[in-house]
Amino acid sequence: MRISLSILYFLQFAVWGCYLTSLGQYLGAAGLGSEIAWFYAAIGIVSLVTPALMGHVSDKYISPSRTLSLCHIIAGLIMFVSWIYGYNNQELDFGVMYPLYLFFLAFYLPTMALANTTSFGIIKSVGKLPVDIFPSVRIWGTVGFICAMWMVNSTYWHDGQLGMTLSDSHPYASDRFQYNSMQLLCAACMGLITGLYSLSLPSIRNPYERNKEKPSVLKIVNLTTLKEFFCKKTGYNHFYHALSPIGLFLVFIALIGVCMQISNGYVTPFISHYLGMPEFADSFVAGNATMLFSLSQISEAILILVVGKSLKKWGIGIVLAIGILAWSLRFFFLGIGNPDSGLIFLLISMIVYGVAFNFITIAGHLHIESVSSANNKGLGQGLMMLMSNGIGATTGIIAAGAIINHWCNWEIVQSNNGVPMRLFMGEWTVPWLIFAGYAFILFCLWIFLQRAEQQKQLVKSKIDD
Repeated sequence: MRISLSILYFLQFAVWGCYLTSLGQYLGAAGLGSEIAWFYAAIGIVSLVTPALMGHVSDKYISPSRTLSLCHIIAGLIMFVSWIYGYNNQELDFGVMYPLYLFFLAFYLPTMALANTTSFGIIKSVGKLPVDIFPSVRIWGTVGFICAMWMVNSTYWHDGQLGMTLSDSHPYASDRFQYNSMQLLCAACMGLITGLYSLSLPSIRNPYERNKEKPSVLKIVNLTTLKEFFCKKTGYNHFYHALSPIGLFLVFIALIGVCMQISNGYVTPFISHYLGMPEFADSFVAGNATMLFSLSQISEAILILVVGKSLKKWGIGIVLAIGILAWSLRFFFLGIGNPDSGLIFLLISMIVYGVAFNFITIAGHLHIESVSSANNKGLGQGLMMLMSNGIGATTGIIAAGAIINHWCNWEIVQSNNGVPMRLFMGEWTVPWLIFAGYAFILFCLWIFLQRAEQQKQLVKSKIDD
């Protein structure tokens, strides 16, 4: 069981690792640099609908593992079409590329929650608790993500010649996959492989008899079921008081979700922009932005093993607070770092990412699993995706993109190997510090609300006594 699920997560996140952190560099090189925010906002736009919808479908009509396989295969085929378009067009048309990317995400994003639902079901079927087993399985997803990042960072294809290099002075360095459409082909192939592999997983039955009626929109978008997650059982006059504890948790997940997309979309273009500065042009770090970013995933892989124990010891309130504070530190250290004297700050930023990701995303999925009713596990995981990658991230990444585009712009510069490169030049310190301040405000607000809730519960218990 552990081996099967570990392979699933390795493949699942290798798909994302092929393109997620390097897509911004490719879009910039292909003339869509000013639209990067919209491509990462697409994750949020799609998350508003399809993860929860597919999760509900897997609860009611099709087993999670079979839904997972179908979504991966369709997404892989769409990404393959995207690669064909990108390979044949040096300059991309937003009106063509963006719809293709939206369709890809419509089927790929639900697989994140479906993989969790499938895994939790299989783990429980052998008499184990997800909080004890899942972190050691999920770590292989991070390993897959890292391996994919290293591959696209180092591999090039030039006139029928396939090779690998870490040197930015190599004559074919600018043909590495992290800069071009080949990263899309890699993602397409990995997606198809994952879809086929998912067919080998057991089809876990739902804990109740499936509804045999034909699905309808009203039944899929079940507002009564959504109340289980967001609303208290008794009526309140104010929005905050009407929210259940899990509802408040999901709202903050939405607010902090923007940080993930800022990191995914702009860290590698930020690191690569140092190639356009004479004092850093020869830097190994600047020429291998995707590989430097992979240190974040290595940190994530190491720290994921402490998530379960941290939840048991401190609870979701403290764990989430630590995760939000880590996002603030992530951006702060990016703002004061550089590939030379400030390299230590870039490295610390990559390490801190492991805390930020695990203590929000992984801990969040485990928390949702523990509080969702038996009939709505898939919907719960889908809602987690909707809030973390959806509502907040959609509006937030667009605002973040506007901030970055105000301070930075794409310029053609001469690289070390004499090939012109389009890099995202500008004053990056200000945007990073703005994002650090945003996350710190969320941290303070979460601490305040948690203390207020604790005081209310203390007063209530005294009254009951």
